[in-house]
Amino acid sequence: MSQRLPDWLKIRLPRPDTIKQVEQMMRSKNLHTVCESARCPNLPECWSKKTATFMILGDTCTRSCGFCAIKVGKGLELDPFEPLNVAKTTRDLGLRHVVVTSVARDDLKDEGAEQFAKTIRALHKELPDVIVEVLTPDFKGKEECIRTVCDAHPEIYNHNIETVERLHTIVRPQARYARTMGVLTKVKEIDPSIYTKSGIMLGLGETREEVLKTLVDLRNIGVDAVTIGQYLRPTMKHLPVVEYIHPDVFKEYEAIGDELGFAFVASGPFIRSSYNAIAFSEKVMKERLARMAPTVPAGS
Repeated sequence: MSQRLPDWLKIRLPRPDTIKQVEQMMRSKNLHTVCESARCPNLPECWSKKTATFMILGDTCTRSCGFCAIKVGKGLELDPFEPLNVAKTTRDLGLRHVVVTSVARDDLKDEGAEQFAKTIRALHKELPDVIVEVLTPDFKGKEECIRTVCDAHPEIYNHNIETVERLHTIVRPQARYARTMGVLTKVKEIDPSIYTKSGIMLGLGETREEVLKTLVDLRNIGVDAVTIGQYLRPTMKHLPVVEYIHPDVFKEYEAIGDELGFAFVASGPFIRSSYNAIAFSEKVMKERLARMAPTVPAGS
């Protein structure tokens, strides 16, 4: 049963004019954002800074995870102009670090990997120094799909573990804990220069010991960055919140992540895998960012 929302979970006030501007830019190029589709609580803050996480391969997912608000159904026809439109909008927003995610497309032979690769290449052609972070589905663990994305040379490859191993059959019934670990492992094998990243949601009934094991497992396969945030129920049809985690506990997990040797740890109630993603770049890729003078407040 869900608990009453605690005081520390505040709704951020939007800046309507700027949010409308970002929305119009997305619609004009037929682009989708995970910010809208997943009902992210950080949308007002991020869009008021003219930042967003692009969601390619349409707005309809072929999987039905118990935590996710993205609509489920038959995948949309791929838009051949999508990669270029993402690149042009990234340029127009003045981003130095861009995050590209997608719905799962189990209906496609390549799971959508080639569209990721085309988008990465378009971004680097339009903005040679931009830092590209991809947040991909698991591609059913297919090495050829993972390799297709890696060969396009994203700077950061993010794939979320989402929850502890015990809860996977409830939270991610069409995914597997070991498969996610395998994706992140394979990325490092294909190209060790690509930074890997993963994210965990808390509040679904996991124990402290299970969280710590997940962090250790991620670090043992060489994951460079980890994000830890509070699960918030998007609708009454989705999994209930078992527990609202106190901010002090998030601080504790952040300290533990640092001790384990992650290059970057972001942990807090409102943290999401792509929220303020540029913070990782600012810590580990300062020289690359310095070559791109920001024209708007940076971040993704």
